Amino acid sequence: MCGRYTATFVEPQRIAERFGTLESAIPGATMGRFNVCPTEQVLAVCGEGREARDLRWGLVPPWARKLRAGPEPINARAETLRDKRLFAPLLARADRRCLVLADGWYEWLRPERPGGARVPFRYTVDGGAPFAFAGLWDERRVDGERLASVTILTTGANEVCAPVHNRMPCVLESPDAEAAWLSPDFDADAAFDLLAVLAAARTTAAPANPAVNKAGVEGAELLIVPAVAEPVQLELG
Repeated sequence: MCGRYTATFVEPQRIAERFGTLESAIPGATMGRFNVCPTEQVLAVCGEGREARDLRWGLVPPWARKLRAGPEPINARAETLRDKRLFAPLLARADRRCLVLADGWYEWLRPERPGGARVPFRYTVDGGAPFAFAGLWDERRVDGERLASVTILTTGANEVCAPVHNRMPCVLESPDAEAAWLSPDFDADAAFDLLAVLAAARTTAAPANPAVNKAGVEGAELLIVPAVAEPVQLELG
């Protein structure tokens, strides 16, 4: 799954050039983030026109008339997208597929002893470069106002991620794959085929600061393990 991630980049020009959107349209509050949490506003690129938007993380279903009235999934399993009434119509619409921009994500290793603290790990791609999760978004009127929200797609874990969790986010493998995900020339089946497991060779895992366990905590220190923490080694499959 993907329940927390990072978007530590702070240069809108660099992000605009990488993802083909307008620099002036990138919301500044969505960058420089070390602990992006559900229900927060996140940076996404939507549609073939590559519009930069800030979307609420947690997809509000079409039958909801107010927030938190029911499930608002932050993740959706890629394998079952075409079978779910909430996700299938969005997958079929190119204008409801999006790129959620990031440069890492967190997963937690369960403690070996009961009552022990979970150990966070941060995963990066290609040495820490920005990348895009595949996302689905929608917009509707909630509590009397228009609200745009998003869910991040997940798939089975690769060999680097599997020692900590059996799921990982769907990272689109290249700019070409990102363009195809947003293209109206790709129907639901073709878009589904883009949701492959990212190669383990492109993925790196590193321990993170346990302070990231708490939602709302921010700062670059979350990427650094305190000297008092006991190092944890992962056995890769």
